[in-house]
Amino acid sequence: MTRLTLTANYDASPQQVWAQLADLASHPEWMTDAGGILFVGDQTSGVGTRMRVPTRIGPLRTEDLMTVVEWEEGRLLGVRHTGAVSGVGRFEIRPTAVGTDLHWNETLRFPWWLAGSVGAWLARPVLKRVWRGNLRRLGERLAVSDP
Repeated sequence: MTRLTLTANYDASPQQVWAQLADLASHPEWMTDAGGILFVGDQTSGVGTRMRVPTRIGPLRTEDLMTVVEWEEGRLLGVRHTGAVSGVGRFEIRPTAVGTDLHWNETLRFPWWLAGSVGAWLARPVLKRVWRGNLRRLGERLAVSDP
């Protein structure tokens, strides 16, 4: 199992950050590891939303099955991963005096055929680098969005 926590600070309002996070269909535009999003059913937001996400990091390809398990408008988005790599992920928005902090936490379990806990340990720096890039691209989107 591996746990990762990343934080980014944006010169944008919490509402602007939430607008980007809540638009689940647009996540592949700033998340390079997400190859697309296919919603399972008609629901596209809120608790219970289910998605199939082709995921790629380097040579690794898998399909991530995700279910939104937390959705607090303007503040919190949490998902459960039930694909080959399982676990939970959570985005939490915190207003600051000059903008917004976004905290991204992931707890992931790798299957035996991806070397289990050893694979998770080896993947940690790679995931951290990829996700830092994702947060940077999200910041670029926020910089050009309307206030």
